[in-house]
Amino acid sequence: MTQQGVRWAAEQVLALAPDAASRKAGSRLGASGPWSEAGCSNEGAVWGLCKGSGSKPYRTVVDTTGPAYQCSCPSRKFPCKHALGLLLLWSDPEGPVALGDGEGAPDWARTWLAGRTERTARKKAAPAAPADSEAARRRAEQRAERVSAGASELEQRLEDLLRGGLAAAEQSGYSLWEETAARMVDAQAPGLAARVRELGAIPGSGPGWPVRLLEESSLLYLLVRARRRQAELPEALSSVVGARLGLPVRAEGPPLRDTWLVLAQYDTADARLTTRRAWLHGASSGRTALLLSYGAAGKAPELTLPVGLAMEAELTWFPRGTGGRAELGERFGAPAVPSSRPTGVDVTEALGRYGQAVREDPWTPHCPVTLGPVVPAPLPDGRGWQLAAPDGSAALPVSASAAAGSGLWRLVSLSGGAPVTVFGECGHRGFTPLSAWAEGDEAVVPLS
Repeated sequence: MTQQGVRWAAEQVLALAPDAASRKAGSRLGASGPWSEAGCSNEGAVWGLCKGSGSKPYRTVVDTTGPAYQCSCPSRKFPCKHALGLLLLWSDPEGPVALGDGEGAPDWARTWLAGRTERTARKKAAPAAPADSEAARRRAEQRAERVSAGASELEQRLEDLLRGGLAAAEQSGYSLWEETAARMVDAQAPGLAARVRELGAIPGSGPGWPVRLLEESSLLYLLVRARRRQAELPEALSSVVGARLGLPVRAEGPPLRDTWLVLAQYDTADARLTTRRAWLHGASSGRTALLLSYGAAGKAPELTLPVGLAMEAELTWFPRGTGGRAELGERFGAPAVPSSRPTGVDVTEALGRYGQAVREDPWTPHCPVTLGPVVPAPLPDGRGWQLAAPDGSAALPVSASAAAGSGLWRLVSLSGGAPVTVFGECGHRGFTPLSAWAEGDEAVVPLS
Protein backbone atom coordinates (compact mmCIF):
# COMPACT_ATOMS: atom_id res chain seq x y z
CA MET A 1 0.00 0.00 0.00
CA THR A 2 1.06 3.57 -0.54
CA GLN A 3 0.74 6.36 1.98
CA GLN A 4 -2.80 6.79 0.72
CA GLY A 5 -3.50 3.12 1.50
CA VAL A 6 -4.02 2.09 -2.13
CA ARG A 7 -1.93 -0.45 -3.98
CA TRP A 8 -1.16 0.19 -7.64
CA ALA A 9 -2.95 -1.77 -10.32
CA ALA A 10 -0.90 -4.19 -12.38
CA GLU A 11 -1.43 -1.97 -15.45
CA GLN A 12 0.14 0.97 -13.61
CA VAL A 13 3.19 -1.12 -12.75
CA LEU A 14 3.68 -2.45 -16.26
CA ALA A 15 3.35 1.07 -17.68
CA LEU A 16 6.69 1.87 -15.98
CA ALA A 17 8.52 -0.81 -18.00
CA PRO A 18 11.13 0.63 -20.39
CA ASP A 19 10.28 -1.87 -23.16
CA ALA A 20 8.19 -4.92 -24.07
CA ALA A 21 10.90 -7.38 -23.01
CA SER A 22 10.99 -5.85 -19.54
CA ARG A 23 7.21 -6.08 -19.25
CA LYS A 24 7.33 -9.77 -20.14
CA ALA A 25 10.20 -10.55 -17.78
CA GLY A 26 8.68 -8.48 -14.98
CA SER A 27 5.33 -10.24 -15.38
CA ARG A 28 7.06 -13.61 -15.09
CA LEU A 29 8.86 -12.59 -11.90
CA GLY A 30 5.67 -11.09 -10.52
CA ALA A 31 3.78 -14.34 -11.06
CA SER A 32 6.22 -17.03 -10.00
CA GLY A 33 9.58 -15.43 -9.36
CA PRO A 34 11.98 -17.00 -6.87
CA TRP A 35 11.42 -14.42 -4.13
CA SER A 36 12.78 -15.53 -0.77
CA GLU A 37 11.67 -12.37 1.03
CA ALA A 38 9.23 -9.56 0.28
CA GLY A 39 7.53 -6.86 2.32
CA CYS A 40 6.27 -3.31 2.36
CA SER A 41 5.56 -0.49 4.78
CA ASN A 42 2.98 2.24 5.27
CA GLU A 43 5.58 4.76 4.12
CA GLY A 44 5.59 3.46 0.56
CA ALA A 45 8.65 1.19 0.64
CA VAL A 46 8.64 -2.27 -0.96
CA TRP A 47 11.61 -4.64 -0.75
CA GLY A 48 12.47 -8.18 -1.70
CA LEU A 49 15.19 -10.77 -2.35
CA CYS A 50 15.11 -12.56 -5.69
CA LYS A 51 17.27 -15.57 -6.55
CA GLY A 52 19.32 -14.78 -9.67
CA SER A 53 21.95 -16.64 -11.62
CA GLY A 54 24.65 -16.04 -9.00
CA SER A 55 25.09 -17.35 -5.48
CA LYS A 56 23.68 -14.22 -3.84
CA PRO A 57 20.06 -13.12 -4.34
CA TYR A 58 19.38 -9.73 -5.88
CA ARG A 59 18.39 -7.05 -3.39
CA THR A 60 15.52 -4.99 -4.74
CA VAL A 61 13.86 -2.02 -3.06
CA VAL A 62 11.32 0.49 -4.40
CA ASP A 63 10.22 3.81 -2.95
CA THR A 64 6.72 4.11 -4.41
CA THR A 65 6.41 7.77 -3.44
CA GLY A 66 8.96 8.61 -6.16
CA PRO A 67 8.83 6.16 -7.65
CA ALA A 68 12.54 5.31 -7.26
CA TYR A 69 14.28 1.96 -7.60
CA GLN A 70 17.41 0.21 -6.39
CA CYS A 71 18.52 -3.30 -7.34
CA SER A 72 21.84 -5.12 -7.06
CA CYS A 73 21.36 -6.85 -10.43
CA PRO A 74 23.62 -5.80 -13.36
CA SER A 75 20.73 -4.72 -15.62
CA ARG A 76 21.04 -1.33 -17.31
CA LYS A 77 17.29 -1.00 -17.71
CA PHE A 78 15.40 1.28 -15.36
CA PRO A 79 13.34 -0.02 -13.68
CA CYS A 80 14.77 -3.52 -14.03
CA LYS A 81 12.67 -6.67 -14.29
CA HIS A 82 13.16 -7.40 -10.56
CA ALA A 83 11.69 -4.03 -9.56
CA LEU A 84 8.74 -4.61 -11.89
CA GLY A 85 8.21 -8.14 -10.58
CA LEU A 86 8.37 -6.95 -6.97
CA LEU A 87 5.82 -4.20 -7.65
CA LEU A 88 3.53 -6.71 -9.33
CA LEU A 89 3.69 -8.93 -6.23
CA TRP A 90 2.88 -5.89 -4.11
CA SER A 91 0.02 -4.79 -6.41
CA ASP A 92 -1.88 -8.03 -5.75
CA PRO A 93 -3.96 -7.60 -2.54
CA GLU A 94 -4.01 -11.39 -2.18
CA GLY A 95 -0.31 -11.72 -2.92
CA PRO A 96 2.57 -12.57 -0.58
CA VAL A 97 3.69 -8.99 0.13
CA ALA A 98 2.12 -8.23 3.48
CA LEU A 99 1.75 -4.73 4.87
CA GLY A 100 4.22 -3.99 7.65
CA ASP A 101 5.22 -1.06 9.82
CA GLY A 102 8.61 -0.49 8.24
CA GLU A 103 10.56 -1.96 11.14
CA GLY A 104 10.68 -5.35 9.46
CA ALA A 105 12.68 -4.03 6.50
CA PRO A 106 16.20 -5.46 6.23
CA ASP A 107 19.18 -3.22 6.97
CA TRP A 108 20.16 -2.83 3.30
CA ALA A 109 16.69 -1.57 2.39
CA ARG A 110 16.49 0.80 5.37
CA THR A 111 19.95 2.20 4.55
CA TRP A 112 18.97 3.06 0.98
CA LEU A 113 15.63 4.56 2.02
CA ALA A 114 17.27 6.59 4.79
CA GLY A 115 19.81 7.89 2.29
CA ARG A 116 17.06 9.05 -0.03
CA THR A 117 15.29 10.82 2.81
CA GLU A 118 18.50 12.48 3.93
CA ARG A 119 19.42 13.68 0.45
CA THR A 120 15.95 15.12 -0.09
CA ALA A 121 16.02 16.96 3.24
CA ARG A 122 19.55 18.25 2.63
CA LYS A 123 18.62 19.51 -0.81
CA LYS A 124 15.64 21.42 0.54
CA ALA A 125 17.44 22.85 3.56
CA ALA A 126 20.81 23.75 2.04
CA PRO A 127 21.15 27.47 1.28
CA ALA A 128 22.36 28.47 -2.14
CA ALA A 129 26.13 28.72 -2.26
CA PRO A 130 27.30 32.31 -2.64
CA ALA A 131 28.64 32.93 -6.11
CA ASP A 132 31.88 34.70 -6.87
CA SER A 133 30.26 37.37 -9.01
CA GLU A 134 33.52 38.69 -10.44
CA ALA A 135 34.82 35.24 -11.39
CA ALA A 136 31.43 34.31 -12.82
CA ARG A 137 31.41 37.51 -14.87
CA ARG A 138 34.87 36.77 -16.28
CA ARG A 139 33.89 33.21 -17.19
CA ALA A 140 30.74 34.48 -18.89
CA GLU A 141 32.75 37.02 -20.91
CA GLN A 142 35.29 34.39 -21.96
CA ARG A 143 32.57 32.03 -23.07
CA ALA A 144 30.78 34.78 -24.96
CA GLU A 145 34.01 35.54 -26.84
CA ARG A 146 34.50 31.86 -27.73
CA VAL A 147 30.90 31.48 -28.90
CA SER A 148 31.13 34.62 -31.05
CA ALA A 149 34.40 33.43 -32.58
CA GLY A 150 32.88 30.02 -33.31
CA ALA A 151 29.80 31.60 -34.88
CA SER A 152 31.97 33.78 -37.11
CA GLU A 153 33.99 30.77 -38.23
CA LEU A 154 30.83 28.83 -39.02
CA GLU A 155 29.43 31.80 -40.93
CA GLN A 156 32.51 31.73 -43.17
CA ARG A 157 32.20 27.96 -43.59
CA LEU A 158 28.59 28.27 -44.80
CA GLU A 159 29.46 31.06 -47.20
CA ASP A 160 32.25 28.90 -48.66
CA LEU A 161 29.76 26.06 -49.05
CA LEU A 162 27.41 28.19 -51.14
CA ARG A 163 30.23 29.66 -53.24
CA GLY A 164 31.54 26.21 -54.07
CA GLY A 165 28.09 24.82 -54.83
CA LEU A 166 26.01 22.30 -52.91
CA ALA A 167 27.18 19.42 -55.10
CA ALA A 168 30.63 19.72 -53.52
CA ALA A 169 29.13 18.92 -50.12
CA GLU A 170 28.56 15.32 -51.17
CA GLN A 171 32.12 14.96 -52.47
CA SER A 172 33.83 16.35 -49.37
CA GLY A 173 32.30 13.65 -47.15
CA TYR A 174 31.24 13.76 -43.51
CA SER A 175 34.69 14.22 -41.97
CA LEU A 176 34.81 17.93 -42.82
CA TRP A 177 31.46 18.49 -41.08
CA GLU A 178 32.60 16.53 -38.05
CA GLU A 179 35.74 18.65 -37.85
CA THR A 180 33.62 21.80 -37.99
CA ALA A 181 31.31 20.42 -35.28
CA ALA A 182 34.33 19.69 -33.07
CA ARG A 183 35.45 23.29 -33.43
CA MET A 184 32.00 24.46 -32.33
CA VAL A 185 32.32 22.26 -29.24
CA ASP A 186 35.68 23.90 -28.54
CA ALA A 187 33.92 27.26 -28.92
CA GLN A 188 31.44 26.17 -26.19
CA ALA A 189 28.51 26.32 -28.60
CA PRO A 190 27.04 22.80 -28.46
CA GLY A 191 23.84 23.94 -30.17
CA LEU A 192 25.83 24.91 -33.25
CA ALA A 193 27.77 21.64 -33.10
CA ALA A 194 24.56 19.60 -33.12
CA ARG A 195 23.18 21.51 -36.12
CA VAL A 196 26.46 21.11 -38.03
CA ARG A 197 26.34 17.32 -37.51
CA GLU A 198 22.76 17.30 -38.80
CA LEU A 199 23.92 19.19 -41.90
CA GLY A 200 26.69 16.66 -42.46
CA ALA A 201 24.16 13.82 -42.60
CA ILE A 202 22.04 15.44 -45.34
CA PRO A 203 24.26 15.13 -48.48
CA GLY A 204 23.51 11.88 -50.26
CA SER A 205 20.60 11.11 -47.89
CA GLY A 206 18.11 10.53 -50.70
CA PRO A 207 16.16 12.36 -53.40
CA GLY A 208 15.91 16.10 -52.81
CA TRP A 209 18.86 16.34 -50.44
CA PRO A 210 20.24 19.58 -52.02
CA VAL A 211 16.96 21.34 -51.22
CA ARG A 212 17.05 20.10 -47.62
CA LEU A 213 20.70 21.10 -47.28
CA LEU A 214 19.95 24.60 -48.55
CA GLU A 215 17.01 24.98 -46.15
CA GLU A 216 18.95 23.85 -43.10
CA SER A 217 22.06 25.82 -44.09
CA SER A 218 19.95 28.96 -44.41
CA LEU A 219 18.49 28.49 -40.95
CA LEU A 220 21.93 27.91 -39.48
CA TYR A 221 23.30 30.98 -41.28
CA LEU A 222 20.43 33.03 -39.84
CA LEU A 223 21.38 31.81 -36.36
CA VAL A 224 25.07 32.74 -36.59
CA ARG A 225 24.14 36.14 -38.01
CA ALA A 226 21.70 36.64 -35.15
CA ARG A 227 24.56 35.96 -32.72
CA ARG A 228 26.46 38.89 -34.21
CA ARG A 229 23.54 41.23 -33.43
CA GLN A 230 22.21 39.49 -30.35
CA ALA A 231 22.63 42.56 -28.14
CA GLU A 232 20.28 44.51 -30.43
CA LEU A 233 17.50 41.91 -30.43
CA PRO A 234 14.36 42.06 -28.27
CA GLU A 235 14.81 40.23 -24.98
CA ALA A 236 12.56 37.32 -25.91
CA LEU A 237 14.29 36.71 -29.25
CA SER A 238 17.73 37.14 -27.68
CA SER A 239 16.82 34.41 -25.18
CA VAL A 240 15.82 32.14 -28.07
CA VAL A 241 19.12 32.76 -29.87
CA GLY A 242 21.11 31.97 -26.72
CA ALA A 243 19.24 28.72 -26.19
CA ARG A 244 19.68 27.66 -29.83
CA LEU A 245 23.42 28.35 -29.61
CA GLY A 246 23.54 25.95 -26.69
CA LEU A 247 24.24 28.44 -23.94
CA PRO A 248 23.33 27.02 -20.51
CA VAL A 249 19.78 27.69 -19.34
CA ARG A 250 17.90 26.77 -16.18
CA ALA A 251 14.31 26.03 -15.40
CA GLU A 252 12.99 29.06 -13.58
CA GLY A 253 9.83 30.52 -12.13
CA PRO A 254 7.24 29.00 -9.79
CA PRO A 255 6.43 25.33 -10.42
CA LEU A 256 3.04 24.48 -11.87
CA ARG A 257 1.18 21.65 -10.15
CA ASP A 258 -1.29 19.82 -12.33
CA THR A 259 -2.44 16.37 -13.36
CA TRP A 260 -0.24 15.58 -16.36
CA LEU A 261 -1.28 13.09 -19.02
CA VAL A 262 1.73 11.37 -20.60
CA LEU A 263 0.87 11.63 -24.30
CA ALA A 264 4.04 10.24 -25.87
CA GLN A 265 7.57 9.07 -25.16
CA TYR A 266 10.31 8.11 -27.61
CA ASP A 267 14.10 7.81 -27.81
CA THR A 268 16.62 9.11 -30.34
CA ALA A 269 20.27 8.09 -30.30
CA ASP A 270 23.61 8.94 -31.85
CA ALA A 271 27.14 7.74 -31.24
CA ARG A 272 27.41 9.79 -28.06
CA LEU A 273 24.03 10.02 -26.39
CA THR A 274 20.56 8.54 -26.06
CA THR A 275 17.87 11.20 -25.65
CA ARG A 276 14.40 10.41 -24.35
CA ARG A 277 11.58 12.85 -25.10
CA ALA A 278 8.28 12.76 -23.25
CA TRP A 279 5.29 15.00 -24.03
CA LEU A 280 2.87 15.84 -21.19
CA HIS A 281 -0.47 17.68 -21.21
CA GLY A 282 -1.92 19.42 -18.14
CA ALA A 283 -5.56 18.61 -17.42
CA SER A 284 -6.31 21.95 -15.70
CA SER A 285 -3.74 24.29 -17.23
CA GLY A 286 -4.04 23.00 -20.79
CA ARG A 287 -0.28 23.44 -21.18
CA THR A 288 1.91 20.98 -23.06
CA ALA A 289 5.42 20.27 -21.77
CA LEU A 290 8.46 18.44 -23.08
CA LEU A 291 10.62 16.47 -20.66
CA LEU A 292 14.13 15.43 -21.72
CA SER A 293 16.25 12.70 -20.18
CA TYR A 294 19.67 11.49 -21.30
CA GLY A 295 21.71 8.32 -21.15
CA ALA A 296 25.12 7.29 -22.41
CA ALA A 297 25.29 5.75 -25.88
CA GLY A 298 23.61 2.35 -25.81
CA LYS A 299 22.09 2.93 -22.38
CA ALA A 300 18.46 3.90 -21.81
CA PRO A 301 17.81 7.13 -19.85
CA GLU A 302 16.53 6.67 -16.31
CA LEU A 303 13.31 8.68 -16.66
CA THR A 304 10.48 6.38 -17.77
CA LEU A 305 6.91 7.66 -17.79
CA PRO A 306 3.73 5.62 -18.37
CA VAL A 307 2.25 6.66 -21.72
CA GLY A 308 -1.52 6.93 -21.52
CA LEU A 309 -1.65 7.41 -17.75
CA ALA A 310 -1.77 10.64 -15.75
CA MET A 311 0.29 11.72 -12.76
CA GLU A 312 0.00 14.64 -10.41
CA ALA A 313 3.28 16.51 -10.36
CA GLU A 314 5.00 19.88 -10.43
CA LEU A 315 6.74 21.18 -13.57
CA THR A 316 9.03 24.17 -13.97
CA TRP A 317 9.62 25.61 -17.44
CA PHE A 318 12.84 26.53 -19.18
CA PRO A 319 13.14 29.86 -21.04
CA ARG A 320 12.10 30.40 -24.65
CA GLY A 321 14.01 28.60 -27.34
CA THR A 322 13.94 25.20 -25.65
CA GLY A 323 10.87 23.85 -27.44
CA GLY A 324 8.49 24.01 -24.48
CA ARG A 325 10.89 22.07 -22.30
CA ALA A 326 10.12 21.72 -18.59
CA GLU A 327 11.77 20.12 -15.58
CA LEU A 328 9.93 17.47 -13.59
CA GLY A 329 9.71 18.25 -9.91
CA GLU A 330 7.92 16.52 -7.06
CA ARG A 331 5.39 13.82 -7.92
CA PHE A 332 2.32 13.07 -5.84
CA GLY A 333 0.89 9.57 -5.73
CA ALA A 334 0.93 6.86 -8.36
CA PRO A 335 0.06 7.19 -12.08
CA ALA A 336 -3.64 6.69 -12.75
CA VAL A 337 -6.09 6.42 -15.64
CA PRO A 338 -6.83 9.99 -16.80
CA SER A 339 -10.32 11.42 -16.63
CA SER A 340 -9.97 13.47 -19.83
CA ARG A 341 -7.97 13.90 -23.03
CA PRO A 342 -6.89 17.09 -24.80
CA THR A 343 -9.35 18.32 -27.40
CA GLY A 344 -8.25 18.02 -31.01
CA VAL A 345 -8.00 21.02 -33.33
CA ASP A 346 -8.56 21.21 -37.09
CA VAL A 347 -5.86 21.54 -39.75
CA THR A 348 -6.15 25.33 -39.96
CA GLU A 349 -5.65 25.73 -36.23
CA ALA A 350 -2.72 23.28 -36.24
CA LEU A 351 -0.96 25.28 -38.96
CA GLY A 352 -1.72 28.49 -37.08
CA ARG A 353 -0.07 27.12 -33.95
CA TYR A 354 3.02 26.11 -35.88
CA GLY A 355 3.14 29.55 -37.49
CA GLN A 356 2.99 31.19 -34.06
CA ALA A 357 5.75 28.89 -32.81
CA VAL A 358 7.98 29.87 -35.75
CA ARG A 359 7.22 33.53 -35.13
CA GLU A 360 8.52 33.22 -31.57
CA ASP A 361 11.39 30.86 -32.44
CA PRO A 362 12.44 30.80 -36.14
CA TRP A 363 14.58 27.68 -35.55
CA THR A 364 11.92 25.47 -34.02
CA PRO A 365 11.49 22.31 -36.13
CA HIS A 366 7.93 21.63 -34.94
CA CYS A 367 5.36 22.28 -32.26
CA PRO A 368 3.11 19.86 -30.31
CA VAL A 369 -0.45 19.62 -31.63
CA THR A 370 -3.46 17.44 -30.87
CA LEU A 371 -5.15 17.04 -34.25
CA GLY A 372 -8.63 15.70 -34.75
CA PRO A 373 -10.89 14.30 -35.73
CA VAL A 374 -8.91 13.15 -38.77
CA VAL A 375 -8.69 10.06 -40.95
CA PRO A 376 -5.31 8.66 -42.10
CA ALA A 377 -5.36 8.19 -45.87
CA PRO A 378 -2.87 7.81 -48.75
CA LEU A 379 -1.95 10.94 -50.71
CA PRO A 380 -3.63 11.20 -54.11
CA ASP A 381 -0.33 10.48 -55.90
CA GLY A 382 0.29 7.44 -53.69
CA ARG A 383 3.68 8.78 -52.53
CA GLY A 384 2.87 9.22 -48.89
CA TRP A 385 0.12 9.63 -46.33
CA GLN A 386 -2.00 12.42 -44.95
CA LEU A 387 -4.28 13.12 -42.00
CA ALA A 388 -7.49 14.45 -43.54
CA ALA A 389 -10.60 16.04 -42.09
CA PRO A 390 -13.57 13.61 -42.26
CA ASP A 391 -15.25 15.78 -44.90
CA GLY A 392 -12.06 16.00 -46.96
CA SER A 393 -11.91 19.79 -46.71
CA ALA A 394 -8.30 19.93 -45.47
CA ALA A 395 -5.38 17.66 -44.69
CA LEU A 396 -1.85 17.60 -43.31
CA PRO A 397 0.82 15.38 -44.89
CA VAL A 398 2.47 12.81 -42.64
CA SER A 399 6.22 13.40 -42.42
CA ALA A 400 8.35 11.06 -44.52
CA SER A 401 10.11 9.64 -41.45
CA ALA A 402 6.78 8.77 -39.81
CA ALA A 403 5.34 7.34 -43.03
CA ALA A 404 8.27 4.93 -43.21
CA GLY A 405 7.79 3.64 -39.65
CA SER A 406 5.56 1.00 -38.13
CA GLY A 407 3.64 3.59 -36.09
CA LEU A 408 1.72 4.68 -39.18
CA TRP A 409 0.30 1.20 -39.63
CA ARG A 410 -0.77 1.10 -35.99
CA LEU A 411 -2.57 4.38 -36.61
CA VAL A 412 -4.26 3.05 -39.76
CA SER A 413 -5.31 -0.09 -37.89
CA LEU A 414 -6.68 1.97 -34.99
CA SER A 415 -8.66 4.14 -37.38
CA GLY A 416 -10.02 1.48 -39.72
CA GLY A 417 -11.29 4.33 -41.87
CA ALA A 418 -13.03 6.07 -38.96
CA PRO A 419 -11.98 9.43 -37.44
CA VAL A 420 -9.36 9.43 -34.70
CA THR A 421 -7.61 12.06 -32.59
CA VAL A 422 -3.84 12.19 -33.04
CA PHE A 423 -1.17 13.85 -30.94
CA GLY A 424 2.12 14.64 -32.60
CA GLU A 425 4.66 17.16 -33.80
CA CYS A 426 3.60 19.56 -36.57
CA GLY A 427 6.45 21.03 -38.60
CA HIS A 428 7.60 22.10 -42.05
CA ARG A 429 8.31 18.46 -42.97
CA GLY A 430 4.74 17.45 -42.16
CA PHE A 431 2.95 15.95 -39.16
CA THR A 432 4.64 13.21 -37.10
CA PRO A 433 2.01 11.17 -35.19
CA LEU A 434 3.17 10.04 -31.74
CA SER A 435 -0.02 8.73 -30.14
CA ALA A 436 -3.72 8.46 -30.93
CA TRP A 437 -7.11 7.45 -29.55
CA ALA A 438 -10.34 6.51 -31.27
CA GLU A 439 -13.74 8.06 -30.69
CA GLY A 440 -15.53 6.27 -27.87
CA ASP A 441 -12.28 4.64 -26.66
CA GLU A 442 -10.23 6.73 -24.27
CA ALA A 443 -7.18 4.42 -24.34
CA VAL A 444 -4.10 6.21 -25.71
CA VAL A 445 -2.22 4.11 -28.30
CA PRO A 446 1.52 4.92 -28.56
CA LEU A 447 2.74 5.21 -32.16
CA SER A 448 6.44 5.95 -31.57
